[in-house]
Amino acid sequence: MSEFVPASRVSRIKSSASVAAAARVRELKAEGRRILDLTVGEPDFDTPQHVKAAAVEAIDRGDTKYTSVTGTPALQTAILQTLERRTGLHYTPAEITIGGGAKQVIFTAFMASLDAGDEVIVPAPYWVSYPDMVLANEGTPLIVPCGEDVGFKLTPEALGAALTGRTKWVILNTPSNPTGTVYSPAELRALADVLAGFPHVYILTDEIYDQIYFGEGKLTSLVEVAPELKDRILAVNGVSKAYAMTGWRLGYAAGPAPLMAAINKLQSQISSCPSSVSQAASAAALTGDQGFVRESVETYRSRRDTAVAGLNAIDGLSCATPEGAFYAYVNCAGAIGKTTPDGSVIADDQDFVFYLLDQASVAVIQGSAYGLGPYFRISYATSLDIIEESIAAIDKAVRALT
Repeated sequence: MSEFVPASRVSRIKSSASVAAAARVRELKAEGRRILDLTVGEPDFDTPQHVKAAAVEAIDRGDTKYTSVTGTPALQTAILQTLERRTGLHYTPAEITIGGGAKQVIFTAFMASLDAGDEVIVPAPYWVSYPDMVLANEGTPLIVPCGEDVGFKLTPEALGAALTGRTKWVILNTPSNPTGTVYSPAELRALADVLAGFPHVYILTDEIYDQIYFGEGKLTSLVEVAPELKDRILAVNGVSKAYAMTGWRLGYAAGPAPLMAAINKLQSQISSCPSSVSQAASAAALTGDQGFVRESVETYRSRRDTAVAGLNAIDGLSCATPEGAFYAYVNCAGAIGKTTPDGSVIADDQDFVFYLLDQASVAVIQGSAYGLGPYFRISYATSLDIIEESIAAIDKAVRALT
């Protein structure tokens, strides 16, 4: 039998760190270990009942066939109304795309737009998939470190220094995974002013957590503060996070019609269309009662406050208060260089994460996976009991270091 040799695009990328962490937790649990899991990047709530009911009704009606590559009229309308309500801007059906999750939409956008040598500016910390998606599609990720001293945000100065004639995209993720950072309207305006001088550059705004926001009112999108850049902004969103629908795999984006046409052409060859049943459920989520979203955000707020207070009380750890999403990015510099009870030296954040798993049975993800250490990410999309037990276990493990 001949040996299979994968395509070069496969060897250029690595598996998702968050997916790998979740798989390791499942393995340990299968071995009988009780693991306090703070890795999961999805709501622990069930999908709202009226959304599930809409899916059942669609099945009973026989809405189980192919749809248009651009989605059902009902979902298109729901997305267009949602976009206008949230941004104040009018989009047409030709300016949206619908895919099997926001992740697929982003990947297909890069597939539709990148050629070898094109650069994509990726602020770090970043969602683990951005650089690999760029690499898989022949692009070059240009990582721009954005430290805690600048709130983990891309500054106008750093953006200006990174932009070149080869830049094709700039990625902005707000609220951020992994930090929970949110860009203010003034910060977005400042970035837009820099981008105005680079008309060849497109901006991907990943807003999948936009409804999980702890500030006053609603989150502001770049396209709201800089409508003059509308024909260069791809605003990506979906139903996974706000409506606890990660497994339904339904994402969407709004952007310039020529880019949407290219994405939809690719989608027609990749998957034909998103799931018809998921589309029916998503339309119900976007147009139905939003009480679930409001209640879940308040639950996340309570969990965030408990997690941040507990982590900041641990000597050697510190944590800025996230403004959105359901993650906290914890500085563990105080633990680096210390010695574990078995005599091992913690050299970096990956060592520290492994130590927490072995010593405290707490699963988190190292900050180096997100492009900036020494940190680790926790998800507080889990119960208060698990959060409190995890913090107590982390505290005990840290105290055991010398």
